[in-house]
Amino acid sequence: MIHMQAATAEISVVDAGQPPSDERASGKSSALPTQVISFAIGDDQYGVDIMAVREIKGWSEITHLPKQPEYVRGVLNLRGVIVPIIDLRCRFGQGMTEATALHIVIIVQIASRQVGLLADRVLDIVSFETTQVQAVPRVANGTRVGFLSGLVTIESGMIALIDLPNLLTLSGEEAPA
Repeated sequence: MIHMQAATAEISVVDAGQPPSDERASGKSSALPTQVISFAIGDDQYGVDIMAVREIKGWSEITHLPKQPEYVRGVLNLRGVIVPIIDLRCRFGQGMTEATALHIVIIVQIASRQVGLLADRVLDIVSFETTQVQAVPRVANGTRVGFLSGLVTIESGMIALIDLPNLLTLSGEEAPA
């Protein structure tokens, strides 16, 4: 999101859906590459927009809060900022993560707040064209696929792209505000 604003500041808009005239003449595509941090939860690969990532840190003790959804593991004081920690395995309906020192927390910016995402391990930084993103198949009516914004096929498999704003708002027991 931030990278798109910075990138579009350099490109003049000629016509919606049309690349600038110099790109049309050269035959180049105006699709900007997207980069994601890919990480694993079990054997599954997920990705978040690299521009939303603020920090990646090892698992550390957190403070548990009462009456929170099960997937909210607690909060972490990160240099004076209280950051809620979301257990992605639990959020995706796969049970609680038995967090160890080998697990990681990816601190992401969602709108004006920072949130930590508990995952098993970081895999790589992956670049791809936005045209490579495929829609998530909607096999059943459920909110779990609402957490995903698309799928990208890479050499080592498939990465499910996490829709960060929906990660906090979609749930069977919650209604978006």
